[in-house]
Amino acid sequence: MKINSARQAWHDCNYNPAPGQTSDAAELGVVVQSTERGPTANPAMHAVLAGHIQSAIARLHFQLRAFGNAMYAAEPTDDDREEAEAAVFNLACSRAARMTASKRERAEYVAKGVFRRYRYMHQGGQSANADPLIKPELFRAWIKGEYDIELSSAAWGRDWEPFVQLCFDACYDIDARALSPIGRVIYKMKEAA
Repeated sequence: MKINSARQAWHDCNYNPAPGQTSDAAELGVVVQSTERGPTANPAMHAVLAGHIQSAIARLHFQLRAFGNAMYAAEPTDDDREEAEAAVFNLACSRAARMTASKRERAEYVAKGVFRRYRYMHQGGQSANADPLIKPELFRAWIKGEYDIELSSAAWGRDWEPFVQLCFDACYDIDARALSPIGRVIYKMKEAA
């Protein structure tokens, strides 16, 4: 396991390669001939490094753990995604101005959409993807197609744009809080090496 970032470490810590095989070969169920030497201590080293990362993840608050799993786990669950979306919505609402019940109901779907956008932008751990729904008309069409929720285009800048930004801010804040302990573990491991 090569550790380049906290996001990548979160993703890779649940892989368990078989001795003498890459994780892909183990998953495929076939042995792939390679020019590498036979079994090494690499699987044991991977297990040690992964254990440190898994331990840091296990100690996180359940919402931070769910957010991180939904973002970076090799196999995120629907429960993790739903918990992450709820955390984004709740944090954004706590920072937003008062809303009517009708707007709050639609705002929940906006938060879900922003979380999906944020996940796509940061997928792979390098934060290199552009926001595919940056234009309001594309985002509104996506929410309509995905959840069958209409968002008015009139006064978008006043009614929804500030809440979208609050959702992105919530994603950044939750992400930083989830990754911070992982980063500390990585720093300590690199310092000890």
